[in-house]
Amino acid sequence: MQVAIITTLEQFGAFFLFWMSSLRSVFRRPFRGRHLLEQLERIGVESVPIIGLSSLAIGMIFSLQMVQLLQPFRAEVAVGTAVAVTLARELAPIITALMLIGKNGSAMAAEIGTMRVTEQIDAMETMSVDPIQFLTTPRVMACIVMFPMLTLMANVVGVFGAWVIAVGVMDVESATYLEQMFRVLSAGDILQGMVKAAVMGYLTAIICTFYGYYAENGAQGVGEASTRAVVTSSVAILIADYVMAMAFWG
Repeated sequence: MQVAIITTLEQFGAFFLFWMSSLRSVFRRPFRGRHLLEQLERIGVESVPIIGLSSLAIGMIFSLQMVQLLQPFRAEVAVGTAVAVTLARELAPIITALMLIGKNGSAMAAEIGTMRVTEQIDAMETMSVDPIQFLTTPRVMACIVMFPMLTLMANVVGVFGAWVIAVGVMDVESATYLEQMFRVLSAGDILQGMVKAAVMGYLTAIICTFYGYYAENGAQGVGEASTRAVVTSSVAILIADYVMAMAFWG
């Protein structure tokens, strides 16, 4: 028990030092613009299909369930409002973050972990290259930028999918559906979701790169680091979402 507590405290201490080093490296030269663009493409552009497909499915499923739920009360036109507000505030940032953790977060941990166990990071330190700035900073900045952008896209695609099901399948009146949705949905709802997405992107990048940076024990250690990164970052964004939801509500 005592050993487990000491190990946990050591990990928290290592994470805190890693986090502080990553903050300092953001403002330190050289600024690696090419690496940032590569990560923007990998995290953002290459993730468009999977985010679009998942958000479309969520919007369609949510709309189908809401129409069936509200039909007995003759309130089907409120489906658009419910879907749009829920997507903007909660579902779009969470679904986007979870999908990107599975796609990119695990890849970050595995890539950096492989560099650690093959001593490439040690070689960087020998050549006076800051590995945290070289490996972590571009990924952190790319996640902060691309998570909100993909969340915004998820909002649009999800609302479109919900409209298709409600109007095209469940025979909800389109004009009233859209009018009520645009009347209730506000820019603040969308901004709230994008702020949440940016925080989730930052947490995802920091946690996943941390586990990769401290991977050990060869290929098995890299696999374990990737698993821990995915699990920890998934739990972290859910906790952060609850805290931010309470803060916005308050």
